[in-house]
Amino acid sequence: MSRPMGDSHKRFLQTMMSNGIISSVQAKALHRHCCETHGAHFSPDRLEEFIDVINTHLQPMFMHIRKGMSEEDGAQHYALVNMAETDITRMSSDYADNELELFRKTMDLILDSESGTASSTDLLNCADRLQTKKMKKKETEHVLNKFVQDKWLHEKQGEYTLSTRCIIEMEQYIRTVYQDLIRLCHVCHNIVLQGQICENPECGIKMHYYCVARYFKGRIDPHCPSCSDFWAHEIPGLISRPPKANREAEL
Repeated sequence: MSRPMGDSHKRFLQTMMSNGIISSVQAKALHRHCCETHGAHFSPDRLEEFIDVINTHLQPMFMHIRKGMSEEDGAQHYALVNMAETDITRMSSDYADNELELFRKTMDLILDSESGTASSTDLLNCADRLQTKKMKKKETEHVLNKFVQDKWLHEKQGEYTLSTRCIIEMEQYIRTVYQDLIRLCHVCHNIVLQGQICENPECGIKMHYYCVARYFKGRIDPHCPSCSDFWAHEIPGLISRPPKANREAEL
């Protein structure tokens, strides 16, 4: 018999429904807040067990709180995922048909690129060739901004990539539709879009930047973990995160 959901679990779920995705640090702070607010027993090392109770009750509704990693810094996140809709149709209630077509084309460009990104110029060109209804430049920029605000895309200096939320929620869709394009990180074995690739053409493994930083940390003479060739790329430093108080205040 499954454990019943208390008010602390319900408050946690309400916040997840409102945010869509939260960082691991935020989840831990939220777990404490929900338990203390409703007088429930709080144990900091039982977050996963706490979420498992919620997931048991979400199962009949084909919903699930799933954990994933940020490609930017390797930080863990939790996203509320609709398990019944495994593709872009999950976004149909929030976007018009031509906006969904633009998102599909954005995914095509990102997943077909070695860098895991798509430029704003390429996306503007795509919008002018949509089959459903073409978009003008200003409208396209507005829709792209909406994708970013809704946490489906991440934008930096005119380059777009899939957000942490998108990768977590659409992982199965990505693995099925783009199975010939995607690579799995040699270190963490998750989908890797942005990272470094071994320059040995007979090897070609790919690793997230943060996995590269962690794997080669403290090594003066880095070599590929697969083929042992010299790792010719610059080794990125481990990304420092903001102070804990600042991260918890983001909730």
